[in-house]
Amino acid sequence: MKRTISVIDEIRRVSNKFGQEQDLRPLTDAAGSAKIVLLGEASHGTSEFYTYRTALSKMLIAEHGFTFIAVEGDWPSCYEVNKYVKHAPDAKASIEEVLQSFDRWPSWMWANTETRDLVAWLREYNRELPEAKRVGFYGLDVYSLWESMDEIIKHLKDTNSPELPAALKAFACFEPHGREGQNYGMTAAFFSETCQDEVVQLLKQLEAKRKGSESGSGSGSARSYEALLNDEINALVAVNGERYYQSMVRGGPESWNIRDRHMVEALNRVMNFYGPEAKAIVWEHNTHIGDARATDMLADDMVNVGQLVREQSQHPGEVFAIGAGTYRGTVIAAAAWDSPLEAMRVPPAMKGSWEELMHEAGAHDQWLIFKGNTSPLFHDTYGHRAIGVVYHPHYERGNYVPSRMSERYDAFVYIDESHALTPLELALV
Repeated sequence: MKRTISVIDEIRRVSNKFGQEQDLRPLTDAAGSAKIVLLGEASHGTSEFYTYRTALSKMLIAEHGFTFIAVEGDWPSCYEVNKYVKHAPDAKASIEEVLQSFDRWPSWMWANTETRDLVAWLREYNRELPEAKRVGFYGLDVYSLWESMDEIIKHLKDTNSPELPAALKAFACFEPHGREGQNYGMTAAFFSETCQDEVVQLLKQLEAKRKGSESGSGSGSARSYEALLNDEINALVAVNGERYYQSMVRGGPESWNIRDRHMVEALNRVMNFYGPEAKAIVWEHNTHIGDARATDMLADDMVNVGQLVREQSQHPGEVFAIGAGTYRGTVIAAAAWDSPLEAMRVPPAMKGSWEELMHEAGAHDQWLIFKGNTSPLFHDTYGHRAIGVVYHPHYERGNYVPSRMSERYDAFVYIDESHALTPLELALV
């Protein structure tokens, strides 16, 4: 009990209450010198997790020169956002049309009013900037294998590109599986009938094409060069998606590791595209951005984005990870995979959990910085809530990840009572 009271006292001593965007500015300033800022969330259906990240992102872009946002979303759908915010001639006509590109379940992750507000701000921010200086928006996930192949073929056909036969060959290999990853995974894993060679060959051709092209200056434009990046990342999705679906049907931690390694590889390629001045803001669930080595994921041989980008960084200050959590409220989630969304109650956090300790320290929204704080209390292990897109509020105990908070994150944003986000499909009714 004495130890718990000490932790609460320490949280109270170092935390900062906030009620409006400007209250987060010191946190933004602390993160602003990093090259990669990771912004977490404890669920994919909580409004405040989107609005706090929007507030931080706006300040990081406008005041600290961050060059793009990358999210836990499909590359093709997010690229439609990217074209829209960059005022590309072939962009969709409205925000609503753009966000309706997120039609894969759980579509509410990005097709919501909170994301709409961010997209509107990015488009306006980019309006007067030169084409090469406009802030981008990209998806890092691995699930869009067929959609990515569709986009590659469409672009190669439109540009009469010599790589088209390789793309058609790769697509023909996947076509018998009915655009179902599990069908492909079963065939590849148990009958050794894979499309690996075809997609690897395609990726090599598209890599070589981009590397041999103009870098956005001279005779080439930033837009045409980015179109080559689009083809390349879509091919990367096909390569790693093929591996992911094979691994998924076998079980074990490897499919998770393939997915997070892919997200880091995609992030690195976008960073290289933006050049030496690249600075990235990454929006993902806490389970991806909080260092896996500070959780029980380590014992299960699992890695994640937060760990991998820290390991590859050359200087300690290059990465700044901000986690987030809530004590209670409501959330958009579903009772089973591919089931209808619903607003669910998030019960008060379990006794002794990190969220409950934050609540005891102050029943209000607050943030704190672990980086530079030497208190051993923040190196102890606490249960830290993680809510997935499939959620059962009555079985809360399994939703807590044992975490050494100051090793998992550099800072933390706490929402005392949170609210379900507004899916676009409900807002448009």
